[in-house]
Amino acid sequence: MKTITATELARNLSRVLDRLATEGGEVAVERNSRTVARLMSAPAEQNALEAMADLYRTLPESAASDWETDIRRNRLKAATLEKGLRDPWAS
Repeated sequence: MKTITATELARNLSRVLDRLATEGGEVAVERNSRTVARLMSAPAEQNALEAMADLYRTLPESAASDWETDIRRNRLKAATLEKGLRDPWAS
């Protein structure tokens, strides 16, 4: 973990944040030779497809067909529901 002073952070905030964004890791901020804060990179963001990409490896074979059936059933329900929806604020 890299350590910088509060003064260095104030003078180089943009550079420190850029480094955290690209390289990741953590930076300890010291004031009067005492660690007063730690900055760390945020976890990488994922969309739903990326988050579920490895899910198929953890599920049993039967889950795939059940999942597909549920999706198809819910798509039909959603299509039927959309026809019957109305705007509650419309007069």
